[in-house]
Amino acid sequence: MEELTFLAIFVGVVHSGLRLATPYLYAALGEMLGQRSGVLNLGVEGIMLMGAFSGFYVTLTYSAPWLGVITALIVGGLMGLIMAFVSITLQAEQGISGIGLYLFGLGLSSLLFKTMLGSVEGVDGFSEIHFCVTESFCLADIPVFGEIFLRHSIIVYMAYALVPIMWYILNKTTWGLNIRAVGQNPKAADSLGVSVTGVRYACVIIGSALAGLGGASLSISLLNIFQEGMTNGLGFIAVALVYFGSWTPVGVLLGALLFSLINALQLWAQVLDLNIPSDVAVMLPYLLTVIALALPFRRMAKPAALTRPFQRGEN
Repeated sequence: MEELTFLAIFVGVVHSGLRLATPYLYAALGEMLGQRSGVLNLGVEGIMLMGAFSGFYVTLTYSAPWLGVITALIVGGLMGLIMAFVSITLQAEQGISGIGLYLFGLGLSSLLFKTMLGSVEGVDGFSEIHFCVTESFCLADIPVFGEIFLRHSIIVYMAYALVPIMWYILNKTTWGLNIRAVGQNPKAADSLGVSVTGVRYACVIIGSALAGLGGASLSISLLNIFQEGMTNGLGFIAVALVYFGSWTPVGVLLGALLFSLINALQLWAQVLDLNIPSDVAVMLPYLLTVIALALPFRRMAKPAALTRPFQRGEN
């Protein structure tokens, strides 16, 4: 293989890192929304798998990536509705409910893959946007800057646009105030006329829909294939990112970039055939997950009512 310069490797790692952060962002921002309302959803991984399969299958069948996106959002939202009903209405243990939802998504996506596809296939998903000004000149051709930032699909750009949108909703809107109030003190919010159940249902469903989109971003944008268990623990890392990012959109973004850049680095280490055992390189993102969860100062911003069921009229 032709020797690569340091600049070429840097551009490749950062470009890959920005792409690989996409599913982290969708899933983690969605999970953050649910947790800010007081609901922990550990079923993100299963939701992502179902979103990845449904989005891929619809795209493959109808050659319509946007229809695949809509399908993934709907499927994710429906799974969120299941989670909301079990954890909010039935007030079941949220951790156990989430694991059950994960296993359901894992098993169902595997079953549907075997019965409806049978083998790994490719699909024409979302392609890169090069921002061409003329037929002979594209902004993506600008050295370094264009190569890093201007060669991504619309799904990638949507994920980053979601960060300021989520920040604005949480901090500058009445609904965002209600979400924060329900997550901190649901009794006080209820006394002011806020529907605790309604807010939590909405947050879990929307958050799950985003997790479904995160799964679809893998199957119809980043990889353009679907295979069993393709998320490979990404959903659980997304949950960890919420803690790592202190339940803030910007914190989640920084955590997602850190995780994705490390993941990109280990992929490039294998491509360059560096003297690093492949198993060690692969486990780096998961090792970082454990370290992130062990940091005590990250718990300070935790919503006070997280995982605590609410029943109107209780003292």
